Amino acid sequence: MQPDPNPTKKRCLITGSSAGIGKVAALELGKMGMEVVLLGRNLEKTTQVAQQIVAAGGQAEVIIADLSSLKNVQAAALEFKERFDRLDILVNNAGAFFGKRTPTIDGLEATFALNHLAYFGLTLELLPLMPAGSRIVSTASDAHRTGHMRWHDLQMVEGYTSFFAYAQSKLANILFTRELARRVQARGITVHCLHPGAVRTDIWRSNTLIDHLAKLGERFLISPEEGAKTLIYLASSATIPKGTGKYFVLEREVTPSPRALDDAAGLRLWDVSEELYRFHTRYNSNP
Repeated sequence: MQPDPNPTKKRCLITGSSAGIGKVAALELGKMGMEVVLLGRNLEKTTQVAQQIVAAGGQAEVIIADLSSLKNVQAAALEFKERFDRLDILVNNAGAFFGKRTPTIDGLEATFALNHLAYFGLTLELLPLMPAGSRIVSTASDAHRTGHMRWHDLQMVEGYTSFFAYAQSKLANILFTRELARRVQARGITVHCLHPGAVRTDIWRSNTLIDHLAKLGERFLISPEEGAKTLIYLASSATIPKGTGKYFVLEREVTPSPRALDDAAGLRLWDVSEELYRFHTRYNSNP
């Protein structure tokens, strides 16, 4: 990977940056000279990462928000806009796996709300601050290959299955990436998503069975440092192949599932997501 030759003028916002691949990416991008804005749920953990970046000679700022609430997503974006005038790189990375159906404060299913709608809302809010040449990177997963959009019941009120909820949210990440790329291409903004690999992370810790299986198979999981490589590549490399709306694995473009390539589904998801975001936040502007 060849880093951007002039990263010092870049400002990068990373969600889910207090642990796992988000933390690793934040530390590495800070070392490259970027100004890193850490958006995390836990004040202590997020602040510690910021202090590590500063201790290494970098620049870091902190915004605290629980992104499972869409009003908190909007509030975090508002705080960013009040503190900064520009965003060059947005990394949508915060996510979770919920072992049982968990309603958010908005009454939405938590997997769909955090793993997809938070990406959608934060991006929508911050797009006006992103100039030509900016990048948007979202963490998806190869789990999307087993998912499909449950249009009649996206919130999984009936027959919740943790694996399916997660797979649906990761499929949504790719559909969102492709539709967003289409909408902002004329502005010169590049949009990509990625599969980080089977990473040794706390994302599974809300599910006892998954936790047990993860411990049994831990030797087969990759480290957060390995998992963060593609994210860092997409956020910083000057040698990314031309194009936008692509899906990457191991720093290479890979074709996602046929369902992820369904443009009609991407448009439908955009409309549904926008309606939900507007309803819960009274968002009144267009990107």
